Amino acid sequence: MASNRNRAARKKKTWKEMSPGAKIGTIVTGLVQVSLLVAAQRDISRRPAELINGPKAAWRAASFVNFIGPMGYFIFGRKHSAAGK
Repeated sequence: MASNRNRAARKKKTWKEMSPGAKIGTIVTGLVQVSLLVAAQRDISRRPAELINGPKAAWRAASFVNFIGPMGYFIFGRKHSAAGK
């Protein structure tokens, strides 16, 4: 019974009910997510397969997972050469 009250109290706000700061935060978060996705997809397309850890198709699919996928690709998916460091 108490959990039903908590759920009702935490009802998601509609766009019209959000404050201007919350709207801006939502837009910025969305832009960052889309930017990371586009950057990861572009890098996967341009980078040769031998410079990627694992199959390109797997990294391409993983990059669609919010924030975690593109960041995982940039941290773990790319092989870094010793000359580049």
